[in-house]
Amino acid sequence: MKKYTLKVQEIRHETADAITLCFKQPGLKKIKYQAGQYLTLSFRINGRRYSRPYSFSSAPTVDGLLETTIKRVPNGVFSNYVNDTVQVGDVVEVLEPMGDFIYAHDTTTHVLYLWGVGSGITPLFSILKEVLTTQPLVKVCLIYGNKSVDSTIFKIALEEFLAKYSDRLQVWHFYTKPEINTLNPFVHSGRINAEFIINLLQDKDLTSTKHYICGPLGMKETVKTVLQTLQCPEDAIFSEDFELVKNPKDFEEIITQKVMVAFENVSTTLIVEKGKSVLEAALDAGLELPYSCQTGSCDTCKATLKTGSMRMIGLTKERHDLESNEFLLCCSHPLTEGVCVEIAH
Repeated sequence: MKKYTLKVQEIRHETADAITLCFKQPGLKKIKYQAGQYLTLSFRINGRRYSRPYSFSSAPTVDGLLETTIKRVPNGVFSNYVNDTVQVGDVVEVLEPMGDFIYAHDTTTHVLYLWGVGSGITPLFSILKEVLTTQPLVKVCLIYGNKSVDSTIFKIALEEFLAKYSDRLQVWHFYTKPEINTLNPFVHSGRINAEFIINLLQDKDLTSTKHYICGPLGMKETVKTVLQTLQCPEDAIFSEDFELVKNPKDFEEIITQKVMVAFENVSTTLIVEKGKSVLEAALDAGLELPYSCQTGSCDTCKATLKTGSMRMIGLTKERHDLESNEFLLCCSHPLTEGVCVEIAH
């Protein structure tokens, strides 16, 4: 896993609680990435190292800087630290770009639908810019939900793109605060809902479309369910997941266990409490293990199971690229005594 140190060249305040960090590309060898991917940032906060993945809001063929947009999360140690502390000129440690939430062009796609809520707009905005700039035959439709006009990330930039690509870009805004009183058909009060999706898509040829979804779980499930009802091809639906979905029933066989973790020639015995992953227990104990997405979507926290038995819980996407003895510690829970795992990084 490659690591880089990047200098913050600019900070843009998108809304009252969201900023965009603009990093200067390394001088010798530029970092390559694809629209929709994410960058993992690391900071030491109160003596502990934290890492968090944030999607690119920049697009590789459009923007000269590497840009990630970070919204405050209530009680979020990392997001609040970044918004309050990071300044222009600071140097930040990052991991190489990762993620498969990317647009792969093909000649059969004529319309690209982007479904987002709140900060879920970030990778969608990256994709939107890239496609409008490089794919002149593809139309882009953005359906975007927020609390209010003032909380709408990239509002001004989207208006500029609407003016520039008026023949190929359409944007529907949904606002949950009852402040909208307009006859504009592209502005709606409330949340993105099944009725709207059906009315928008029911007469469309969905075999020539692709759909990218990023936002709260409820919205993602609503969009996916309607698309499936309308018989949209499964391989045309893409979802970005930054959360593990945990079903309490999955933990019925899990009990608190001791787990030995071998990393960098040091073996440490951890107490992994029921409900916590091996990675969470390790970080709580002060072990600085490699990790990024914390949703089982990447390989950063991959480890080899040497003894005992474990189960991965909460994966939103099936992983067919892992060997039978390979586990992602961010979603792994011990099933037996005597669990020992080894991290090869």
